[in-house]
Order: sequence, then C-alpha cells, then structure tokens
Amino acid sequence: MAFRAFIQTHLYEKQAAPKEKDKSSIQCLQCYDQNLYIGTKDAIVQHLIVLSSTNGDLIPGKSKTREGRMRKLGSSNPVTQLRVVPVFNHLLVLWDRSVTALNMFSLEPIPALKKIQHVSLFEVCKSSQSACVEMVTSSSRRKVIRIHTVGVDRWELIKEVYVPQEPVALAADGASLCVATSDRYLVCDINTGSSMELFPHDHSRQHVIVTSVGEGQFLLNGPGSLGMFVMETGICQRPPLQWPQEVLAAGVCFPYILTLQAQLLSVYSMLDQQCKQTVSLSGVKGLISTADGVLVFTERAIFSLKLVPLEDQIQTLVGHERAEEALMLLDGVQNHFPLDSHKELHKAVTCLAGFVYFYQEVFSEAKNLFIKGELDPREIISLYPDMDSCLSEDFQSQLDQLSKGRDLRGLWQEDKNTFHHYLDFLGDFLLSVRGKEQSLDCRKEVDCALLRLYAELGDTDKLQQLVAVPNACSLDDCVSVLEQHNRFFALGSLHLSHGKQIEALKTWVNIADGHLTDFSCSDVYGHIVWTLSQLKDKDAVWTFADWTLQRNQEVGVQIFTKRPPDDPAMFVTQDILALLEKYPLALLLYLEFLIHDLNSEVERHHNLLALAYVTQVLQEKKKTGSDTKETRVKLQQFLWDSVFYDIFTVYERIKPTTLHIEKAILLGRAGEHSQALQVLVHQEQDPHAAEAYCCRAAQGQETQLRQTLLLTLLNIYLSSNHLTSAAVDLLKHYPQAFPAEKVIQLLPESWSLQLVSQFLLGSLRETFHQRRLGRLQRALVQAELLRHKVIWMQASKTMIRVDKGQVCTVCQRDLTEPQFAFNLQGELTHTSCAGNS
Repeated sequence: MAFRAFIQTHLYEKQAAPKEKDKSSIQCLQCYDQNLYIGTKDAIVQHLIVLSSTNGDLIPGKSKTREGRMRKLGSSNPVTQLRVVPVFNHLLVLWDRSVTALNMFSLEPIPALKKIQHVSLFEVCKSSQSACVEMVTSSSRRKVIRIHTVGVDRWELIKEVYVPQEPVALAADGASLCVATSDRYLVCDINTGSSMELFPHDHSRQHVIVTSVGEGQFLLNGPGSLGMFVMETGICQRPPLQWPQEVLAAGVCFPYILTLQAQLLSVYSMLDQQCKQTVSLSGVKGLISTADGVLVFTERAIFSLKLVPLEDQIQTLVGHERAEEALMLLDGVQNHFPLDSHKELHKAVTCLAGFVYFYQEVFSEAKNLFIKGELDPREIISLYPDMDSCLSEDFQSQLDQLSKGRDLRGLWQEDKNTFHHYLDFLGDFLLSVRGKEQSLDCRKEVDCALLRLYAELGDTDKLQQLVAVPNACSLDDCVSVLEQHNRFFALGSLHLSHGKQIEALKTWVNIADGHLTDFSCSDVYGHIVWTLSQLKDKDAVWTFADWTLQRNQEVGVQIFTKRPPDDPAMFVTQDILALLEKYPLALLLYLEFLIHDLNSEVERHHNLLALAYVTQVLQEKKKTGSDTKETRVKLQQFLWDSVFYDIFTVYERIKPTTLHIEKAILLGRAGEHSQALQVLVHQEQDPHAAEAYCCRAAQGQETQLRQTLLLTLLNIYLSSNHLTSAAVDLLKHYPQAFPAEKVIQLLPESWSLQLVSQFLLGSLRETFHQRRLGRLQRALVQAELLRHKVIWMQASKTMIRVDKGQVCTVCQRDLTEPQFAFNLQGELTHTSCAGNS
C-alpha cells in the first residue's frame, strides 16, 4: 500500500434542482470544531454539523453531516468570505462588500455590530498585545488596510495602514500582515505601520497565494512557480517548494503543504520539500485548513482530507524501507509529542530504520542507528544461527517478524560470503556497545556472543583481547566453544580472567609441553613466565616455578626479577635463593637483580654473587678451554666495586684457581698491593694488567698512591733481568708519574742514557710544565688579591651614612651595633648576615 499522509472522505453533497444548480454553488467555507459553514453564490449561509464517533473519526456508512440553520442575506451577490470568532460565538460574513456579524449557531444578525462597508478582503487574528480579537479589512475604495478590535457587542477601528496598491490577497499572523497587490508581495507591521516589499509576481500568469504558516511565517506563490516561505522579517529560513504553475490555492497542515490544481491536490513535506501524496479531484474551487487537515470543495461537494496520525505515518514509511524519511519526519514533528513519548518513539523508529539498512547490507549506517536507538544487543544476537545458546532463557524478543526481515539461517546455508559480512557486522556492533549503558543488562550475552564469533571466524587477536581482560563470559558455555575450535591458549586466558590461575597455567603448560596443539601464540612459555611474574597468587608461582626454571633458567628466573615495582615483597629472599641453588645461572641472575636493582647491602648476597661468578667462569673454562670475557669482566668489576663481600671468603675460593687477576684485585682490596703486583707480573705475566691495576687501585685516591704503586711495579720489573723491556715501557708510558731523581737512583748502572732518554724528556717536560703551571696559578692568585685590595681601598674612601632606624637588608632588624658590613651594591647588613647577602 502506498504511503498516505491524508485520508480522503466525501463529507457533503449539496442537492438542488437542475435550474438552481449554478445559483446555489458553494463559494467559500469556514470550519470550527464540528461546525461547518458554507457560503453560496446566491447569498446563502448554510450551517452544517459534522457527525463523528466518540474518538473523533467520521462514522462509516452513515451521512457525514447534518444540516443546521440557513440564512439568506439578500437576493444576489455571492458570499465571498466566512470567518469564525468562537470566543464570542460570532460568524463574520463578507457579502456585497460588507462585513456582517451573525451568531454562529442561530445565524441571526448581531444588532450591536453594524455592518462594515466597502470591504474587499478581511482576516481575523488574535491581537499580539492583548487577549482581544482583531480583524483586518482591506478597503474597496482606498489603498488602505484597517485594523479593528472585535468584542461581544462592538467593534472599533484602531489603526490604518496605507499600502502602495490595492490588496488582492492578505494573511495575518499576530502583529505581522502579508499582503499581495496586483504585482508584488509586501509584509507589514501592524503595530508600527511600516511595510517591506518582498518580491514581484505576475498576477496575469499565476494565482496569487498568501497563506499564514504560523510563527510569523507566510507561504507565497513566488516567481518561477516556487512556494516561498517568508518570515515577518523578510528573510527565508526554509527552502522553497517547487510546485506547478497552475496552483490555485495552498493550505498548511504541519508538516505538510497542500496545493490545489483544477483536477489534483498535491501534498508536499515542509521538511524535505518533496511531494508525498496526490489526490485526484474534479472541479475543485478552493480549500481551507482545519485543525487536523484540510477541506476541499467543488461547486456542489465538500471533501475532507484528514491527517493520518504521525506515528502511523512513520511506521508506514519504515515499512516501505524509507528510513531516512521516517527519521526526518519524526525529528521534524517532535514538538507534537510529549517528551517521553517522543523519546521512546524515536528509539523504536531509529531501530526499525536500522533494520532496514541492516537487511540492505548498509552496515555502518545500521550500526549507528542501532546504537542511537539503544537497541538491546540481544535482539541482534537472536537473529544469528548458533547464537541462541548465548542468550538467557528468560529473554523474549520485542521485535515482530516483519522487523526481522530475511532469515539469516537460510542465508547461512545459501550464501556463505554474504553471511560472513553479517558476522563481521555482529562483531563490530557488539564491540561498539560492549561496556556501554546499552549493554549493561546483558554483559554476559554480549561477551559470550563475541567469544563464539571470534572463535568461529578464527580472529585470534580479537579473541585474545576479549579473554585477556576481565569479562562476563560464562565458563559453562565458553569453555566448550574454545575447546571445540582448539583455542587452548585463549582458554587459558579465559580461566585467568576469571581468577582460575592454576587452571590457566596448566592449560598453557600442556600447550608448551606439546600435549595440546594451538598455534595462535608463538611463545607460550614466555607468556607463562610473564604471567607468573605478574601474579599475586604466591602458591601458583611456587607451583610452576620449578617447571619454568627447568625449561630455561635465564628466562624462568624472570618470575622473580620482573615483578611490578609496586608489588609488595610477597616472597622471602632466602626461600628464592634456596630454590635457585639447583639452577646456577638463574641464581647468578637473581643475585645480580638483588644487588644491582634492589641495591642489597647484605654481605651474604655479595659473597654468593662473587662465588657464582667464579663458578661460572671456571665452568666455562672447563667446557671451552677459555673463559667467557663477558662473565670475567663482570667478576672483576664486581670485585673492584663492591664493598660488602668478605674478601677472605672469596679469596679462599679463587686461591687454588688460575684466576690471577682476580687474586690480585682481592689482595689489593686487602691492602697487599706489592703482593698483588707480584701475582700479576710473575703468575699472570701480563704487564698491561699490572699497569691497569695500578691505575684502577689509585682511582679516586690521592696522586701519591698511584706514584707509589708504579714505583713498586718498577722495582719488581728491575729485580728480574728478563723484565727489562717491561720496565722501559713502563717508564715511557708514565714519565710524569715518576720523580726523575728516584728513578735514576733505581736504574742499573749498565743502562745507557739512550735507553732512558724518552723517559727523561717526558719527565723534564712534566717538571717544567708543573713549574710553569705553579707560577701561573700564583700570578692569578696575586691578581685576585690585588683586585680585592682595590675594592677595599675604594670602599674605605666612601662615606657611609647610617640613620636611626636603619635595618639590615638580610634579616630586616635594626643596626644597633657599631660594626656592620657594606657590600658592593651599597647595602648595609649585620656582620653575621654578610655571608647571606
């Protein structure tokens, strides 16, 4: 069935003898409530009463009207206009260029209201400044419009507004008056008498139309067959209507404009300016607007076009899949509904419109409408096959079969590709509403549906994102789904998100050990370690600690070393050390963590780390025949830097080994530098190591210690004939560190001058350098002293005035003592405050 905004009803048929047919034809109409007034060509005013049922609808199968009284105004001239003033029970009639007042029920003249003569047009409106009724008349003799107040037993002329030409049509709305003259439209202000020209028109080619739309707005038949909406200010705030040139009249029934042609009535929407309905009518002469539609009349008949309830119109548009029109209509007429009613209707229509787009596969628009309409997500879930298990038993769909449209179950079997698009939409929609107010009452159903969907689609990333965080999935329903699709890694995450840490870890361990197959995670073991490092369940960590360490000590120890910084000390260090005794590499890494990251100063921890380094170096030597440089460097650096280990304990462990550099470091830490150097020279046989020892041992100490160590090393070299070259190299490398006179005394007499010439040159150069540097420093100090003397002399010649009440600029107390300080900025302070100024 086509969309209809109005329902047509044949309301009245005037019966007359054939010879009277032309004389008694209908000329004008006026309607108020159930009272209908007809003005005829032969000066008769006829009162009709429209019959209706208790709900206001016309009674089907019966006569639509009942004839009331009739009044003959004269022998000739037609009745041209009728207007009702219900507040006073007046019926105003324009006949024979005069306005006459009749009682609207008895049609008897009102004696107190004398005829107003020489009137070509008139309109009735409510006063903009008072509660009285005003009548606007156009003079048939002068270019003037008169404003009258209308009362129960009198009317009075209160104002005249002059216009440039005689009006041919007019309409009033409050204090605004729109007038059409023979060639233009004007808008006038009744209060001020001012007028504004709008635009011209061709009276000879088109009918003049001036109709009040309400709220200070008028509808005019403008140039180019445009229905123009013009405000009282002269501007247009609504797009024009494009209507036929043959338009005879127009009426307003919000949100529609009805235009009349000779054989046709057209209905246009004020919201989108489109024609919504046409009604074929023959021989029509005019129309008037009523509270719920329009009345159209021919010479003998009257037809009613009643507005279809707006809610029914909206439902019809949705049923015809005209969703955008339905929403536009609903938004446009929202002021005609109670706030709560409009809100609920808007939600319902928005969701219905969403289903239209949904079944048209316009998924982005459908999702937006479902969200805007606050659709229960379960309604969408219920449309999909195999998703019923996600819904609770007490859920009852509120959608009728019409709303559900095509059967997705059939589509699932017939067109897998299209159905896959519907599945993508389901995931997108549920993810958008998840956690929002729209899904608070069905969090379980939404999460279960998403889990099943991701598992079926094989979307590993989204599945993991869902189960890795707190969720409302039902374990009873979802565990079997994940097992069915071999999503064991996600199953472990689901257990973990529900607080079942042991079950989660057991599942992942089975994957890592190969008992379960799931390739969705490339590093299950790494994930287990990370999870254990974040767990606050102490028992769960201890349960799986041995398994993780047996698999990989270097990674497994992270369950203790990578814990969150704000995690309280939930593990006793001694218990961890006891566990790690079986895992040397893990023990070493944990001890490094204790000392370097947690800054432990416990002697036992430092002893254990030193011994662990020694053990690892020795094991590496045993396996490969040479030590790993990285570990040995760590050991040496630790022996130099740490001050908390027991030197004797570590030395006893190193003493029987070939770790001579480490022995030397320990002897040096014990103050036995000469013995340490002996070890490096004679046992390690590494002059470079001996020199490095001297530099490292003197680091951060006085210069004298470095000189002493180097002299000691030189003596060791000189005591052995085969170390002569090492002694010469030492002197070449550190000429500035040796006093020349002492070295000359130590050197053997057999050495030639050429052998030590490089040392002597370097030593002399250093001596001269130090002497010149001392002179320069002394000169700088003398210059600074001289500068201070000059300042003192200048200050001593300056008069300083100390007044009573003078305060110290530092402490702000009075200067009461005879001694005070005066700085270069001219400020006076106490002598005790001078250092702070």
